Amino acid sequence: MKISPQWVRDFVDLDVNYHQLADDLTLAGIAVESVNGEGDDATFEMDITTNRPDAMNHYGVARECSAIYDLPLRAIAPQLPQPSAAKAGSSAGVSGTTEVVPFPIEIQDEQGCARFTARIVRDVTIKPSPEKIVRRLGLLDQRPINNAVDATNYTLWEMGKPTHVFDLDLLEGGKIVVRRARDGEVLKTLDGVERKLTSEDLVVADAKKPVGLAGTMGGFDTMITEKTRNILIESAWWDPVTVRKMSRRHGLHTDASHRFERGADYESTVLSCDRVAERILQSGGGELVGGPIDVIARRLDQAPVALRLSEVHRILGEKLEAAEILRILRRLGFELIPEPGEEIEFTVQVPSWRLDVEREIDVIEEIARLHGYDKFPNTLPAYVGAVVELPDAEKEKKLRSSLLALGYDEAISLTFISHQDAEQFSSVPVIELANPLSEEASVMRTSMVPGMLNMLAYNLNRGSNDVRLFEAGNVFEAAGEKTAEFKRICLGATGSALPASVHQATRAVSFFDLKGDVETLLATFQHSALEYKAEAADYYHPGRSACAVMDGEVVAQFGQIYPEIAARRKIKQDIFLAEIYLDRLFKRGLRAVRYEALPRYPAVERDFSFIFDESVEFVQIEKAVAALGLGELRSFVPVEIFRGGSIPAGKYSLLLRATLQSGERTLRDDEVVRWSENIVKALERLGGTLRSS
Repeated sequence: MKISPQWVRDFVDLDVNYHQLADDLTLAGIAVESVNGEGDDATFEMDITTNRPDAMNHYGVARECSAIYDLPLRAIAPQLPQPSAAKAGSSAGVSGTTEVVPFPIEIQDEQGCARFTARIVRDVTIKPSPEKIVRRLGLLDQRPINNAVDATNYTLWEMGKPTHVFDLDLLEGGKIVVRRARDGEVLKTLDGVERKLTSEDLVVADAKKPVGLAGTMGGFDTMITEKTRNILIESAWWDPVTVRKMSRRHGLHTDASHRFERGADYESTVLSCDRVAERILQSGGGELVGGPIDVIARRLDQAPVALRLSEVHRILGEKLEAAEILRILRRLGFELIPEPGEEIEFTVQVPSWRLDVEREIDVIEEIARLHGYDKFPNTLPAYVGAVVELPDAEKEKKLRSSLLALGYDEAISLTFISHQDAEQFSSVPVIELANPLSEEASVMRTSMVPGMLNMLAYNLNRGSNDVRLFEAGNVFEAAGEKTAEFKRICLGATGSALPASVHQATRAVSFFDLKGDVETLLATFQHSALEYKAEAADYYHPGRSACAVMDGEVVAQFGQIYPEIAARRKIKQDIFLAEIYLDRLFKRGLRAVRYEALPRYPAVERDFSFIFDESVEFVQIEKAVAALGLGELRSFVPVEIFRGGSIPAGKYSLLLRATLQSGERTLRDDEVVRWSENIVKALERLGGTLRSS
C-alpha cells in the first residue's frame, strides 16, 4: 500500500526528510519498502503486517511518528454546522435510547454488525472533488469519482475507517435493515456484477431489498450519481470472520474488506461518519439533518492488561526508565493507571484501534519496537546443556551425502496432495484438511510419488531434460482418531544416464541405473541378507520394477512409472522412481567401514555355464551357493545371459563366474576342484543343467 509523507505531516510536525522518516518507520516495524517521487509528490510503498490495520492509513502512521519522535499528534476534529431538525421520522433505538430519528436503523444480526452509524445530508450538489483531494487520491493510485464517493475514499486513507454513501431517495421503505440475505436474493454490486446471495451473506438492506454487501461493496442501484441530491452516510463495525468468508465466497477483495477482515476500530464509526459529512458539505454544499444515528447492537470492550516494570526489564534485558515507557505507550494511545503495591505495576487500557494487543507481552513488544531494537545491546541468551542430536540424524546425513554424490539434487514439494493422487498412489486412509488450499491440495500426502512427479514435470517443462531429484519427508495416514507419520525418501530420475562427450555416446537412464543407486544406499546399513523381488505397486511398469527385501522386510520399491500415468502429467520421457521406507531402514545401524589389506595370494576364477528354467531367479542361485559356506569364495556373479538359438523355450543360459581366494595361502588345485563340484551340485539341485565348466 502507498502512504504520502506530506499527508502524514497534516497530523504531526516532522522535522526529518523523507528518507530518514522511511528508515525510522522501518526500524519501528512499520516497513517502508521504497520511496517514490520527490517533494509533495513523494510516496512510501509500505508493507504493513496483517495484525496492524490501525497503521494502514495516514493518521495511523502519524501516530507512530508521534511516538518515534515524541511529538504531539493533532486530533481529527470535523467541523460541522449546526444540523437542522430531523424531518418526519420514526422511533428507533439509538445508543440505547429511544428518540425520533430521520432514518431508522434496525440491526437484526448482532454478531455480524455490532454498531451502525449513519448521517443524512440533503440538497447536495454532486460534482468533481476539490483539487487537493483529487491529487492526494491520485498519489495513492485511487481514481476520483465524485465529491461524495471521494469523501469516503479520502476518509478511508486518512483514518483507516471504510464508509459508504447511499442515494437516500433510492432507499425504499424509509429505513435501513442489517440482516442475513435470503437464499436466492440477488444484489448487483458497484462493479456491475449480479451476485446470487445465500443465508450466509450479511447485507445492508432497505425495507424491500439488499442495497450493499456488508463491509465489502455497496449496491449498484443505490449508488451516488449526478442526479443524487440527498445522501445517507454509513459507517459500521462488521465482524471480521463474517466479512472474510463472504469476501472469499464472492471472490471480491476490496480496500474495505481488507480492513474489516483484520478488525476495524469500533469507536471510530461516529468520527468517520462526521468526517465524510464534513467533506461532502465543504465541496457540495447541502444541509446536515439531525445528529448521528448511532445504533449499538453490542459493546466491544477490550480487557485491560496488567503491566509490570520488572517484567519489562526481564523480557527486554535492559532497565528502561519508567518515564520512557509511559511516554511511548501514551503517544500510541494507551492509557496507564498506576496500581498500588511494592512492585511498580500499571493497568493498561488498550485503545479501540489496537485489537492485536491482548496480553502483557504484546504491550512489552510495543515498548521494545518504539524504544528501538537497535538500541538494545547484542547479548547471547544464557544456556546450560548441550546440543541434542535427533536419533536418526547421522543416518539421514549419510543418505543425503550419498545421494548428492550420486548426482541427485534435493527438492521439496507440498505435503498436500489431491484425493485422486491419494487413491492412485496409496491405499491407506487419508487425513482431510479442514481448510484446503485447493482441490489439488486437499489431503495430507500418503505417498511421496505425486510430489516427485510434479517436480520432474516442472523441470522437464522448462527445458531441463536430464533430471535427478530426491526428497526426504513424511507421509501421513489416519489411524482411528490419531495420525500416523512415516519417514520416506523418494528418488526421481529421467533423461540421460551419462553426459555425451567425444569419448562416449550418451544413453538414457534405465531401470538398472536406478537399481544401482538404491543398492548403494541400502549397502550403507547393516543387514544379513538383501534380495530383490519383481514385485512393486501397480503404478510401476511390470517387468521394469522391483522391491528390495532386507532380512525379510521390504525397505524399498522402485522402477519405471507406468507410461500412461506419466502421460497424464504431460511427461513424454521415461520416468524412474524409488521409494525408500526410512522408518524400516532406520531400525538398522550404519555399516561400519573397516580397512582390510589386499590379499597377498592370487585369486582363482572358475566359470560355470548352466541352463535354468525361466522360473529360477538369480537370488535363488546366489542363496544356494552361499549355503555351501565356502569361506574362500570372494564373489559369485552372472557374466552373460542368453535366450533363443539352441536354448529351449522357457529356459535361459547363464554364465556364472566364481572368484576364490585365501588371505593366508595359495589355493591348491584339488581344493578348487572340490569346491567347484560342490557349486555344480548345488545348482543342479535347483534344476540347472551344466553345459560346460
